[in-house]
This record gives sequence, structure tokens and C-alpha cells, in this order.
Amino acid sequence: MENLILTEDGSHSLRHNELNETYHSIHGAIQESVHIFIESGLKKQTKDHLHVLEIGLGTGLNAFLTLIETSSTFQKTHYTAIELYPLSVASACLLNYPDILAPDKKDTFYQLHTAPWQNHIQLTPQFELYKIREDFSSMTLSGQFDLVYFDAFSPEKQPEMWTEDRFRMIYNCCNPGAILTTYCAKGNVRRALQAAGFSVERIPGPPGKREMLRALKD
Repeated sequence: MENLILTEDGSHSLRHNELNETYHSIHGAIQESVHIFIESGLKKQTKDHLHVLEIGLGTGLNAFLTLIETSSTFQKTHYTAIELYPLSVASACLLNYPDILAPDKKDTFYQLHTAPWQNHIQLTPQFELYKIREDFSSMTLSGQFDLVYFDAFSPEKQPEMWTEDRFRMIYNCCNPGAILTTYCAKGNVRRALQAAGFSVERIPGPPGKREMLRALKD
């Protein structure tokens, strides 16, 4: 279902054969995720206790980067990830993110993928993982989140994930001051976020992409 690819920054990604789309930018998987979700999202939240929601766990890169960052900042992080079609453990073991980012946390990276679903798992003293295996396009979401990583496949491939209805559901589950970041900068996505209640700005994107979106719940 997926083929391993090497991106320009030396980090791996995968190509989803059925959707004919890569999980990350070919210009660099790690640098893309760092720019969009860590620099533009996580580092803008200074709370001591963070509740993070990721739409599309995928390769686990965003979760792993967040785990590494919050281990150094000592922010307690409750990380909820929604994924209907998880990677196989075999595919996860091929990815070189631990070798590049934190060789001492290689086992922790694999735990992101092997941890049981619908269970709260304490991966580090700062980082608790809760994985939900459901279809985001039709599920009912609960919780109160401070940070949202919206990392679904593109609106062209999965339009049902990017609707005003789905963004309003997220908005209603966000705390005041919550931030949502996504690689997508399309006008219809921006308008759907605004219609759901978010204040939305276009900001510079990662290498190879001119713009991305960041949304705020006032």
C-alpha cells in the first residue's frame, strides 16, 4: 500500500499507492513537519500542560517531533491522534526518523505505532499518547485541545476531511487561544476554517511551498 521514498533533507517518507500521494513534501519530510507543526504551532503555545490533537497520525513524525520537543521544554503533553488506516509496524521500522532526530528514543518511536488503540499510554514523563482508530470524516470528537495538527491527505484526495462541518467540530473542542496549523493554503480550506469560527492567517510555508495556514480560536 505504501512505498518508502527518500526526501531531499535525507529523511524518509512514504507514497500512498492508492491515493498516489506522498505523506510529506519531497523537499524534506522532517523540515516540513518541523516548520508547519513545531515552529508554527507547538512553539507558539507556552502552556505548561498541552492537549494536542493530530488529524492523521501517518508516519508518526509529528508526534515524535512533539515528544522530543516537549521532553526538553518539560511541557506535559496529552497527545490524541486519529488514524483510520495505520501504518504496519514493518513500514514504521523502515523510517529513519529516530536515527536522524534521537537515536536514544528509537524504541519510543516504535511505541508510537505499537501502542494499543483507545488507551492512554505514558511514553515519557512528559508525553501521554491516546490513539483513536476511527474515520474522522464521520466520527464525533470530544475533548478540549490547545493545539491541532491538521495533516490529512490533500483536499483533492480526501475532500470529506476538510469541510466546514469537520472544522466546526474541532473548533468546538478547542480551548480559547488554541492554534491549528496545516500545510494546506487553499482558499476553500481557509474559508471553511473561517466559517467554523477560526481566525485564519496565511504564513510562509516550508521549503518548496510558498504558504500554509494557521488558525486561532480567539
